[in-house]
Amino acid sequence: MTLEEFLQEWKNDSEKVLVHTSGSTGKPKPLWVEKRRMEASARITCDFLGLKAGDTALLCMSLDYIAGKMMVVRSMVRNLRLIAVEPTGHPLASVPEGDIDFAAMVPLQVHNSLQIPEERERLKQIRHLIIGGGAIDEAVALQLKDFPNYVWSTYGMTETLSHIALRRLNGVEASEWYVPFDNVRISQNEEGCLVIDAPEVCAGQLVTNDIVEIGGERREKRGECFRIIGRKDNVIVSGGIKIQIEEVERILKPFIREPFMITKRKNEKFGEVVVLLTESNDLEKIRKVCHEHLPKYWRPRDFVVVEKLPLTETGKPARKKAAEIAALKL
Repeated sequence: MTLEEFLQEWKNDSEKVLVHTSGSTGKPKPLWVEKRRMEASARITCDFLGLKAGDTALLCMSLDYIAGKMMVVRSMVRNLRLIAVEPTGHPLASVPEGDIDFAAMVPLQVHNSLQIPEERERLKQIRHLIIGGGAIDEAVALQLKDFPNYVWSTYGMTETLSHIALRRLNGVEASEWYVPFDNVRISQNEEGCLVIDAPEVCAGQLVTNDIVEIGGERREKRGECFRIIGRKDNVIVSGGIKIQIEEVERILKPFIREPFMITKRKNEKFGEVVVLLTESNDLEKIRKVCHEHLPKYWRPRDFVVVEKLPLTETGKPARKKAAEIAALKL
């Protein structure tokens, strides 16, 4: 979708806009969302970040998804000066000179920008950089830690019209705990999954698939903060032991430089087993790392070399596709 097409859709007589989920755990799904709720979400973010009329916003994400659409809506609601560039892996390469007050990127765009000195400097100059759409690699977070302006990791989804909580990645306020916006209340269900109550942007409570810990620093108005443990559908039950895919990946990432992904495969004896997909051909080295750093029952039962790891269009791990690849490599 082009910017002109989205603006035409926004200005038509319908009270709703058609969006699609990212497809990180399955096929992308269509979803009709109310324009008034998108406007409410836009105001909440702009107020939280202190954005004002005349500030410059950078649109470098696809308008096929909610994140890109919301950058346009925020610009309209707060009268920001919007600069739109093609949503590539190196968005800052084509941005004209000048201050950028607000930008949203996916982790891959940030990672790529950090590799080019000129783009890295432009990245550092952005006053508020929000990063969403996937997990932020620890190595990338470390490079952002000393950035002089505000760098945020976002938590949200299509159903919440982008994010409902932020956490700082840099400065003295850097934390692994997400702080919900003032109008958001959080809780957990019996499975430990996050439950979101955000009436301004989402009708009714939303039960997520994200297993969380609630606690951290208490805020008088916002209540408790939360941190992500992993997704409910990313649990491998092997021999009665529950293994969180994201936790295995987190442990291995400091020791495996090549792209890899943890997935699962059905197994007659254990029910499910851990499988590691990798773009590396040095499987002996990876086996050794897994043996040295993972608990016995978390270690992969098989290793599969792939040309490219399966990712969604927004750069998230395509978990369902990964499991399909693991199932085929018997």
